[in-house]
Amino acid sequence: MTITCGAIKKEGVLSVRKRIVKKLHHLIRNYACKTAGKNICPDDMDWVQQTTVEKYDLERIPIEADLAANIKRLKGIYGVCPDFIIRQFEIGGGITKAAVIFLEGMVERVLLSENLLKPLMIHYRPLKPVQGSFLEQILRVVLPVDVVRKCVNLHDVIDHVMEGSVVLLVDGEPRGLALEAAGFKTRAPEEPITEAVVRGAREGFTEALHINITLLRRRLKTPNLVLERMVLGRISHTQVVVGYVRGLAAPELVAEVRERLQRIDIDGILESNYLEEMLRDHPLSFFPQAITTERPDRVAANLLEGRVAILTENTPHALILPGEFVAHMQSPEDFYHHFVLGVFIRLLRWSAFAVSLLLPSIYVAVTTFHQEMIPTRLLLSIVAAREGVPFPAVVEALLMEIAFEILREAGVRLPRTVGQAVSIVGALVIGEAAVMAGVVSPLMVIVVALTGISSFLSPSFDLAISIRILRFTMMILAGLLGLFGVAAGVLAILIHLAGMRSFGVPYLAGLTPFYSDDWKDVFIRAPIWMMRRRPAELSKSNRKRQAPGLKPEPPDRRPQGGRS
Repeated sequence: MTITCGAIKKEGVLSVRKRIVKKLHHLIRNYACKTAGKNICPDDMDWVQQTTVEKYDLERIPIEADLAANIKRLKGIYGVCPDFIIRQFEIGGGITKAAVIFLEGMVERVLLSENLLKPLMIHYRPLKPVQGSFLEQILRVVLPVDVVRKCVNLHDVIDHVMEGSVVLLVDGEPRGLALEAAGFKTRAPEEPITEAVVRGAREGFTEALHINITLLRRRLKTPNLVLERMVLGRISHTQVVVGYVRGLAAPELVAEVRERLQRIDIDGILESNYLEEMLRDHPLSFFPQAITTERPDRVAANLLEGRVAILTENTPHALILPGEFVAHMQSPEDFYHHFVLGVFIRLLRWSAFAVSLLLPSIYVAVTTFHQEMIPTRLLLSIVAAREGVPFPAVVEALLMEIAFEILREAGVRLPRTVGQAVSIVGALVIGEAAVMAGVVSPLMVIVVALTGISSFLSPSFDLAISIRILRFTMMILAGLLGLFGVAAGVLAILIHLAGMRSFGVPYLAGLTPFYSDDWKDVFIRAPIWMMRRRPAELSKSNRKRQAPGLKPEPPDRRPQGGRS
């Protein structure tokens, strides 16, 4: 046992001393039992039950050749867990004793009985004496299982059992076999609710990691698609897969993602946001620095641009890195329609972004400080509508925005069948009642409704939340300083964005630094045959996306001799 200075400072001298005495006491008793010819010390089970089971401790406990000793230790670790099953039986009608260990509900019972228990208990009859390893022979001759892993210590046994495998232990063998027999129920792939498209794939990621990997493999059928598996979380042991295309993703980016993930030391990873918050370059900024999506086609498209994807077990949300600002304004559906429609939708989306951020604050600033900028007839109409309203414009806007956000959250949290109806009816009833009571003006209701509808055009839910927060700040600045406050707020946002980076890539990449090829996919969406290069800041070594001369032309206009 190694005791470092950091451990002493963290736990205290007295705590470390107790650990040392406890470990020495256990080692002395274990040594005494070994010298007496016993395979397991009587205190081993009590020691395991009274202390936290750590990976380091389990790796030091090898699998014994004595099956009873192994079973006793495993029972000591799991205690009286009702789902922990140890099924003991005899191989080949009495040749030797064996046991299978699994968790109820995590394995397919039919697969367990038909492919493991029945062949070993009924069908296996060796014609000649067993030579060499008994496990190796039954693995070659008896077991019709495709995925088999070896176990050499208790940590291997517990790790495979927790993942849904069945561990086979045979008396007289100092190791075990982990057989793939996972059978827990998972949700079938279906269209993501928050990323619905008119044209495109209807499949989305699920909570099962192997299904998500399959969905990604079906779209990128190349051996250059690299998937690296990690296990994070001291207690949850959550599987995390890092995916990238070899030759497209920058090696520095892949190494940085891998290093940041390996640095994470936490009890559990329950959702991909746990990882996102620990991978940020700017943890205090509420602008999203990773693209979150449930669509495998969006992940595949970003991998082809040189990005890195992170798939997390037990969540359908994948992370795409780096997540610069422009990428949050793009949708995979932009490339599923004609480029003219794609350009129109892209321009409409950027316009809605500006409206959702600035419209309430500009209304507050103009009606409060800059009435001379409003045409006379419109000004008279606004004054007549605001007559009798007891609040200034900024308070009026804040109240309506808060009410709108409450209705939006209520619609999300309520059951899906009634959530939309409650949000729509609530907005109509509250808006009409507020206007009739003279609390707000009709024009303010129009402004807030238009702002809320514009915020729904954002393809990134995380970016939309950031804009919702900034909207309140901009309204307060407009109420205090007018258009000067609005300009100061916009300038502060631009300075903040210009100073941000996501895994070494400027957050405003695509906008600045200027690359003419990158601007083909920012405010507009150029035809696919014109987008010959990948983003300059992502894939610097292999920017070529397609061959030249792919513009469709009639046969009589095509250049002779092939592509130009």
